[in-house]
Amino acid sequence: MNADTDMTAAHSPARELRGAGDAVAGHAISCRDIVVRFFSERRSVTAISGLSLDVREGEFLTLLGPSGCGKSTFLRVVADLLSPSSGSITVLGDKPSRARANGDVAFVFQDAALMPWRTVLQNIELPLEIAGKSPRKHRARTMELLDLVGLSGSENAYPNELSGGMRQRVSIARALIGNPRVLLMDEPFGALDEIVRDRLNDEIRRIWKETKLTILFVTHSIYEAAYLGDRVLVLSANPGRVRDIVPVPLPYERTLEARETPEFVSLAARLRRTLETS
Repeated sequence: MNADTDMTAAHSPARELRGAGDAVAGHAISCRDIVVRFFSERRSVTAISGLSLDVREGEFLTLLGPSGCGKSTFLRVVADLLSPSSGSITVLGDKPSRARANGDVAFVFQDAALMPWRTVLQNIELPLEIAGKSPRKHRARTMELLDLVGLSGSENAYPNELSGGMRQRVSIARALIGNPRVLLMDEPFGALDEIVRDRLNDEIRRIWKETKLTILFVTHSIYEAAYLGDRVLVLSANPGRVRDIVPVPLPYERTLEARETPEFVSLAARLRRTLETS
């Protein structure tokens, strides 16, 4: 079965997938006046300047902007892979380092980065091994995630036997194996063809609705940003700063046909104008 064409929804309880009970109402991420500078021997570069933002618990926020506007840099600050030069940030009400130590934040990159000598099952369970946990004791969880991402029956396949979309599904399942509460996605579908990308757009919204995760999703596509998000954070470059935060006037339950509605066309036009003036 090619999972890129399998749109069958899984039926996994959100509480089990989150692994931490119901979320406390409030902000998953709060930052004030974040500045990120990079230094070399010859000069310094300000990647982000004065970024202030609140992301609600359970929100799907898309990040849109030109290359060099700090989208990926901001995700790395949230994940505690970079420390801001100044400003403050909390993730789930605490320092990003605490959220990282608790396994509350997971990252999905554009490249699935699967181990070619490991099966789908083994790739998903890799974080458990790194954490010193027994994959066998968590096998039910792994199989649940395979079902969630539409890969049931592919657990013994190797990466070279999978399509690009299927490999990204494995990457998403691997990110979810530790029961995170915040999922950071850095152009995860950017290298895929348009047909597969559209299908995975629907899939990631389904996964988001079932798991109740907070998702921050970086993209260069206006249509992807508008379709996926509750809001779109538009960043401008040199240095990266907030240009606009645009609410998405689409229903919670949406399909790709929503892109043909006047509301979507108007939203895409607004985002395009905002980018042109960034």
